[in-house]
Amino acid sequence: MARRTKSGGKPGSNASSKTGGRRGTAAASEVLEVPKGARADRPVEGVYYIDTGDCELIADQDNSTGWLLRINGVMSSHIDLADPLFLDFEYMRWMSALIESRWQPETKPRLRGLHLGGGACSLARYFHAAYPDARQVVVELDGKLAEYVRGWFDLPKAPLLRLRVGEARAVTETLTPDTRDFIIRDVFAGAVTPVALTTAEFNENVRQVLAPGGIYVVNSGDGPDLKNAREDAATIAAAFEHTIIIADPAMLKGRRYGNMVMAGSDQPFDDDPQLARRLLGGAVPAHIWNDAKVRAFAAGAQVRHDPAARTDAEPGTDAAITADPGPQPSVSG
Repeated sequence: MARRTKSGGKPGSNASSKTGGRRGTAAASEVLEVPKGARADRPVEGVYYIDTGDCELIADQDNSTGWLLRINGVMSSHIDLADPLFLDFEYMRWMSALIESRWQPETKPRLRGLHLGGGACSLARYFHAAYPDARQVVVELDGKLAEYVRGWFDLPKAPLLRLRVGEARAVTETLTPDTRDFIIRDVFAGAVTPVALTTAEFNENVRQVLAPGGIYVVNSGDGPDLKNAREDAATIAAAFEHTIIIADPAMLKGRRYGNMVMAGSDQPFDDDPQLARRLLGGAVPAHIWNDAKVRAFAAGAQVRHDPAARTDAEPGTDAAITADPGPQPSVSG
């Protein structure tokens, strides 16, 4: 869920994209069928059937090497084939700035990253360019989409970058503790993040998978009432000793629909003046809220939990309700 730098948007944005607001539907563009067993070896503009619906690949009219990816009618990602360090969505730039504030690329750390939500793998490409020795895993629910994206955008090969098809929570729950330096949650089903990825129980699982000093970063989308953002913040703050929020002033004041980047860690987020300057110098200037401001913002908001097991189930019915509604289309990256 995001606004584009110049005009467009990810889930729920009212702004039209630089492509004139074309919708990603089969009725709007030609459907391109890739023969079974064949691989897409280059991006070709058009609509493609995927496991969860359809996606539309759109040439960026302002950038001869740029491509936009729309998934099930929702703008998801932007890729610049010539420059993996170019990020068109501002929230991705905020995420990358936060990660690079903790681990300076010039020190060449061998980071271990997990991306929940794949899309076009924009951030994974970025971090591969910034940290060439990093090992990253991208979890994408839609297997066909993952296959297309790897062919279209010439992604790094394993072990540098692995695409794992699966549901984000189910995959995370299989991971060994203390094995990831950063985990990024950027998963949407339509305009919302699946509830199963927002609960205290899931946050606790993420905390266990992170290594000491690791960072959990989420893309939290919301409208002017900021109810979802406050609950996201409260739930993350309940799991992590240190938190931070990055967003533009209009979003922080509840004046528009958009994105907040939230993060949690077991170590403090340093008061980095270079990070503050970098965020203020972007096309959409952003501010940083420290842990105290995050907790004040979240005060009184509900900490989300997985639904408890039912005790009044009738004979012959399921005895429990889980927070996971089952596989849903993911829109991200």
